[in-house]
Amino acid sequence: MIPKALLERLTSWAIRRPPRPGGLRGVGDDWERLAEKRLKAAGYRIVERNFRVKPGEVDLVAEEKGVICFVEVKGRRGGGFGLPAEAVTPEKQRRIFRAAEAWLARERRGQAPCRFDVVSIRETPDGPEVEILRDAFRGPPARRRRR
Repeated sequence: MIPKALLERLTSWAIRRPPRPGGLRGVGDDWERLAEKRLKAAGYRIVERNFRVKPGEVDLVAEEKGVICFVEVKGRRGGGFGLPAEAVTPEKQRRIFRAAEAWLARERRGQAPCRFDVVSIRETPDGPEVEILRDAFRGPPARRRRR
């Protein structure tokens, strides 16, 4: 075991927090925590993290000025694959929308005003650039017909 990994294990054991997953999942968790901080600083109140149901998942459920916000967090280490927000494809939007419907039904808030936001994080040499895209998309996009 390398010293850094040993130190992380001992630290997480001492503060009783599970160790950070390795690879992209760990980076994704870091981005979600950063997004949560920035959303709170922008006036959002975080209601739930990582809401998962069979049809899909929502990274963060938040509330801003009485509006429920379903937030997708996307990050990129470089620009080779485009901007992070471009990765929220129509299929991903449908999954987020179905998960949002399930959350609203579970919480019995079916008529509450809501919107879909995206937090875009780009890693740069100067540190992460975070952009909050309010009302990034609306409702489920129409399904593409197969030929």
